[in-house]
Amino acid sequence: MKLTFLGTGTSQGVPVIGCRCEVCTSRDPHDNRLRTSAMVETRGVRLVIDAGPDFRCQMLRVGVRHIDAILLTHEHKDHTGGLDDVRAFNFVDYPPTVHRVDIYAAAAAAAVVRKDFDYAFEQNKYRGVPEIELHEIDPARPFEVGGVEVLPVSGRHSERFAVTGYRIGPLAYLTDFKMIADAEIEKLRGVDVLVVNALRFRKHDSHFNVEEALELIRRVGPREAFLTHMSHEIGLHAATDAALPEGVHLAYDGLQIDMNE
Repeated sequence: MKLTFLGTGTSQGVPVIGCRCEVCTSRDPHDNRLRTSAMVETRGVRLVIDAGPDFRCQMLRVGVRHIDAILLTHEHKDHTGGLDDVRAFNFVDYPPTVHRVDIYAAAAAAAVVRKDFDYAFEQNKYRGVPEIELHEIDPARPFEVGGVEVLPVSGRHSERFAVTGYRIGPLAYLTDFKMIADAEIEKLRGVDVLVVNALRFRKHDSHFNVEEALELIRRVGPREAFLTHMSHEIGLHAATDAALPEGVHLAYDGLQIDMNE
């Protein structure tokens, strides 16, 4: 199994427009972060987790011509805003083949996809719209994509918004979590690699900060853990990464992790 971090930044990305802080002006490419997204490749199946506004750029960077599905964590625009660009995958082999893209999402996220991209679901579509097959998942039940089992992990982004993480074999990927129940933590037991959001060091109303992310990592006990969905307040990559506990790392755009299944 291979995990590729397509983006590791928060909703504004890093650098932030107009900001002149030491992170936003850093020349270290590790400090440049597109909106959070990841790609998982296992047993011939390629899954993308979230498709935000940087989706097109991310797909061009990794140079893939086919994806099997997109798994959405929740409905916010930094995780769904790039879905129109799946149409490039639809028509990469056209003619004669049109590849529909399967999208998996819990009810609230699926409803927003139907609303925001209503033109993709009309009976009489205009030429070139995204060809989407939207699957509404039950976060309490696993599902399969191409024979690969995906286990949803439920949490809260805030009191208002739910969020869905995913466990795929030895990997668990959580982003935009602020709360997670003990029963959901049990789903993470035994993972080799845990990815979890850590917005900054100060507390935040709707995201784990570094301390909260590290507490979850301690409870789960993975072989390795990676922090993602980071703002410019996380500090310079080189300094912050060096200060983390053993086995915990700041993820960065383009980082690839190989795992045994």
